[in-house]
Amino acid sequence: MHIAYVYDAIYPYILGGVERRVWELSQRLAKRGHEVHLYGMQWWDGEADIEREGVMIHGTCRPVPLYRGGKRTVSQAVRFGASVARPLVRERFDVIDCQQFPYTSALVAVLAARISRSPLVITWHEVWGDYWYEYLGAAGAAGKLAERLLARRSDHPVAVSETTRAGLVSAGVEKDVRIIPNGIDLAEIDRIRPSGSGSDLVFIGRLIREKHVDLLIRAVSILKEREPGIRCLIIGDGPERALLEGLVASCGVRENVCFTGFLPDSGEVIALMKSSRVFVLPSTREGFGIAALEALASGLPVVTIDHPGNASREFASGGCGRLARLDPGDLARVIGEVLSSLGNNRDTCQLRASSYDWDAVTDRIEDYYTDVISGSVQ
Repeated sequence: MHIAYVYDAIYPYILGGVERRVWELSQRLAKRGHEVHLYGMQWWDGEADIEREGVMIHGTCRPVPLYRGGKRTVSQAVRFGASVARPLVRERFDVIDCQQFPYTSALVAVLAARISRSPLVITWHEVWGDYWYEYLGAAGAAGKLAERLLARRSDHPVAVSETTRAGLVSAGVEKDVRIIPNGIDLAEIDRIRPSGSGSDLVFIGRLIREKHVDLLIRAVSILKEREPGIRCLIIGDGPERALLEGLVASCGVRENVCFTGFLPDSGEVIALMKSSRVFVLPSTREGFGIAALEALASGLPVVTIDHPGNASREFASGGCGRLARLDPGDLARVIGEVLSSLGNNRDTCQLRASSYDWDAVTDRIEDYYTDVISGSVQ
């Protein structure tokens, strides 16, 4: 197959769940004999077109900052959308897989694919809906409109989770939405040994408002009353860090909560996770929740928030964790119950994660592309 992936940020120059998905699938499909092209911004020095692990990577334009003030910049989205039009129009692909965000490049891909007569898959990682108003205020109406327009123009929509699929249905998608999740490298996770630095609770993620790390800190202050030595590790960085560090001081849990900042070595992150007891993700907006999946693969139960925008809820079931309300008292109660009931659920958590190995996910996406090309997916 002649396959094109479209996403502005490219792994490992930019680290994130979407970037990792595109790269893991690209290099695995290339190893299976497919011709794979990846179109994104040129985050590297030198030639715009490079080859890595058998994947042809094309820098369609020079990069500009993805974020300003913790939010995606409109100028970046417009710049990349304009730059990707020409390569998608001038060549016919067996399938184009474009990530839904930023919507400018995805909407350009819809038009370009029709001109080049290339079948187009839109992979959806999140559906924001009314969250656009919270994110941008009144200007969020434009974001919501673009989202709904793209959703209804997606001939072959793929969702990474059941939560995202439900969001597409709410946005008016009437076509069949195939769920093909993100994955993890189970062999690599199994190879990593636990860190010598242990903790009771661990959080991994960007320190932004939607992750509600403040709830976790307040929950630790409640749990401290019964377990003075409780230890919580917060791995990640972001615009909320200074506020969260101030909250740690005001809650009197400086001895209990440790911030590591961003750790570029994913092996170190897994090692710290394996030396912890419970993974806590008090988030209300997760399109998938790959950190929660990695926690399961490391043998940790997941405690997360029962919220319709939180796809990581799907991992906290079947003896693999618990759900809490968006309330520090209830979060503390649930965490305490999970800590006190830890037993032989390590194998259960790891078994739950086993079907998400990247090789298995690649099998599913390869089969789906074959169906799209043959016309058996309508």
